[in-house]
Amino acid sequence: DIQPNVNIAIGAATEVIAGEGMIVTAGGPGSFNMKMMLQAVDSLPLSFGFTGKGNTALPAGLPEQIKAGAIGLKL
Repeated sequence: DIQPNVNIAIGAATEVIAGEGMIVTAGGPGSFNMKMMLQAVDSLPLSFGFTGKGNTALPAGLPEQIKAGAIGLKL
């Protein structure tokens, strides 16, 4: 809490990083990114499984990751 009246919801699709001295664009492992990762390895002759983030402030983000193709959730 370093800014008054600013609240940030931290969930499964968000990542908190220190951004001092960096040009940072917000992003996270949402359903689009999961789809792109699965698509990137689709042509490879190996079995791949990607886990989603299991720690969230709101539980609504957890099923979203599984529906997107995550094989599990990691803490």
